[in-house]
This record gives sequence, structure tokens and C-alpha cells, in this order.
Amino acid sequence: MRYRCESCGYSSPKWMGFCPGCGDPAPLVEAPAAPGRPGASRAARVTPLTEVGPDSARRLLTGIEEIDRVLGGGLVPGATVLLGGEPGVGKSTLLLQVAGVLAAAGSTVLMASAEESAAQVALRAGRLGLAYPGVLLAAERDVDAIIAAADRARPDLLVVDSVQTVAAAEVGGTPGGVAQVREAAARLVHFSKESGVPVVLVGHVTKDGSIAGPRLLEHAVDVVLYLEGDVERGLRVLRSLKNRFGATHQVGLFEMGDAGMRPVPDPSGWLVAGWKGDVPGSVVFPSVDGRRPLLVEVQALVSPHAVATPRRSVRGLEAARVHQVLAVLDRHARFRLGDRDVYVSVVGGLQVRDPGADLPVAIALVSSYLDRPLGPIAAWGEVGLTGEVRAVAYGDRRAGEAARLGVGVVVGPTGNGEDRIERALVRAGLPPAS
Repeated sequence: MRYRCESCGYSSPKWMGFCPGCGDPAPLVEAPAAPGRPGASRAARVTPLTEVGPDSARRLLTGIEEIDRVLGGGLVPGATVLLGGEPGVGKSTLLLQVAGVLAAAGSTVLMASAEESAAQVALRAGRLGLAYPGVLLAAERDVDAIIAAADRARPDLLVVDSVQTVAAAEVGGTPGGVAQVREAAARLVHFSKESGVPVVLVGHVTKDGSIAGPRLLEHAVDVVLYLEGDVERGLRVLRSLKNRFGATHQVGLFEMGDAGMRPVPDPSGWLVAGWKGDVPGSVVFPSVDGRRPLLVEVQALVSPHAVATPRRSVRGLEAARVHQVLAVLDRHARFRLGDRDVYVSVVGGLQVRDPGADLPVAIALVSSYLDRPLGPIAAWGEVGLTGEVRAVAYGDRRAGEAARLGVGVVVGPTGNGEDRIERALVRAGLPPAS
């Protein structure tokens, strides 16, 4: 007999009133004993690689182009997908829309809801205008009961919302604990591989933004997706963090409205729809998320500070990179912004992780500091600590996306990025301060 911590998974042969591994004051819970191994194990079947043919089953298209792009062309039979995101971002709504589209095309989808009753799910479906007999509902928390129902119905897709709220009856601990999440996910993955039914697991996130539960959960599934976006804004971004059947770091964009998630076919046009190039501190940045170019507007505001300590506010960008750009401007371009309040934001609520955002941030800051508008200009480039502007990947795609939306002036690194930040500012019409 062994006892396990529900928070970190620490295991001990004796019971303790706290966890010595993570310091959790909750007592260790009894863990089920592993099944005994028979004396004569059955030998696994071995097949030469050259004799293994490709899977003849076709991918299941969800019917929503943005989702199919992120999945790499649709759902693979027998694949397990983990969809994470903050509460209220729209995970359940998006999956219910997928179920409706598939049902309209003649497929069957089983929605197993462990958090909401069938009536609550039906209420959301009515709001979205989804009423198809091919969508089956099961308000159930027992993972074995869910698997048994799916085994009888044999749907084209099984959705479990969420993996942190289902439980195995014979496993100790409460739903959401390490032991329960690990066991429930393992059984659902096994069912998916054995039956060929793709399974989508909805996962909660912790305060630091990572998917709750053991890291084993992300390793056990085939695809890890993350739905993010400002809950108070309409834009939602679906990212692929892991994909055994396609490229990773793909993105799909949606706009949340009263009728649910609406795919954004032209995200660049949507993100810079209200852009005005005749105001100081505004620069268009052709970012590349995955391999998809997206035009976003980077805004900066530099103003005299009203308190003893100047304020720094960053939204949509990594704060550390913005502080680095401020230091480079101070040291190499002689723009003294240490006594000014600085606000930097990406319009639209999009989170930008592209290092090429350094140069547009620098240009926007200088433009606001000098109170000089730039006009229609797009910029990209990584700013080094010694003041150089380094080249970033996919420069041709960035320039092409800017040209497609009519941005006539492009500022970026040339060659191998020898241009220094002073030269880039001159090209943007902002001579370095003396």
C-alpha cells in the first residue's frame, strides 16, 4: 500500500498528515495498488517497419477552417486533443460549435459534461442556434461511465469537459487531484487508441497560465491546444503547442460575439481596422505567429510623470523586452526616458511573443517622445543590447503582408542586420536625439 499527495504526486509507503515533497498541509491519500504481473507475460507482436502501411482512415474535418489549420488538417482517428484556456475564454462554446458543424454534416458527437447539466448545455446550444440530433449529451462524472457510453454510441468525436472534473471510482482522492487526472486521462487515451474515436479533453489552467494537472497529461495526449484572449475583448487566439500529426505553433483567430465564435478570415485587416498613422506613437508591426503573418498596431505613450517613480505599463508584449528597448534607447540613441511615464500596448488584445517587435516598440516610443507622427509605416527587427538591429525570420512574408494592406513604408534590418538603431530611426524619419 502506498499513499500519494494530490497536489504534486509525491508517493510514500506510509501515511502522513502533510506532504514533505511540496509542503501541502493536506494529508496523503491512499493510492490504488498496481495490478499484479502474471508469471508468463504475453509477448508483444513485432512487425517490420517496411510492412506497416499508412493509416487508411482520413482525417475528420471539423468544418471550421481556423481549427482545421491549427490541427494540421483535421482530427486524426484515435488521437487525443487537450484544449486549455482561462475560465470564460470560450472553450466549451467553441467545442459546442464544432459539434454542431459536424452534426450538420452527418457525424455524431458525444458531449460528456462533468461541470454542467444537460439542460445547461442545451441552453447554450439554443443560444448558438445549434439543434441537431447528431449531438449527444451526457452529464456524467464517472470516467468509466463516459467510456461505456462512448463505446455503445461509437461517435465520430468524444468531447470531455473537463478532464479535471471527471474521476475514477476506485482511485483515491478528489476530482482534479494528480492521481485522478492522471488515471482519467490515461483511460480516455486508451479508449481513443483502441476504438479509433478522436477525443478532445478540456483542461483548466493555473494562475501562471499553464494547464492544471501533472505534466504527464500533456505528454500523454497527441495534441495540445491553447485558447487565449482578453475575456473583455472579442479576439480569441487558438494556438498549437504540441502536435504529433502536424506543425506546431500554428494559430487560428476567432471573434467572440453573441452567436459564439466567428472565424476571422483576414486577421490583419481586423486587427488594424481602426489604425490611424497620423498620430504620434503608432506603428504597424507585421508579426509572424507560427508561420502566419499578422499585422498588429503597436502603440506607445511617453508623458511626464506625475509621481516620484515613473510608471511602466505593458500590455500584449513581454515587459522585460520593452524595458530592454528603453535601456538601449537611453544608452545608444541618447533618448532619456528614465524620468517619463511609459505605456506600451498592442491593440486588439493579442499577445505578441515575436522578437521582431523590438524595433516597432523603439520607433513608437521615440515618435511619442518627440510628438511626431510617422504616417503609414510598418517595422520589424530585433534590437540587441549593443544597439544593433538584427534580422528576424520571414522578412519576405512580413513585407508582403504589409504591402497587401497598403502600408507603403517598411523599416527593417538589411543584410545580416548591421544597421544600428540610429540608422533605423533615421529611415523612419526620426533622427536620434543629441
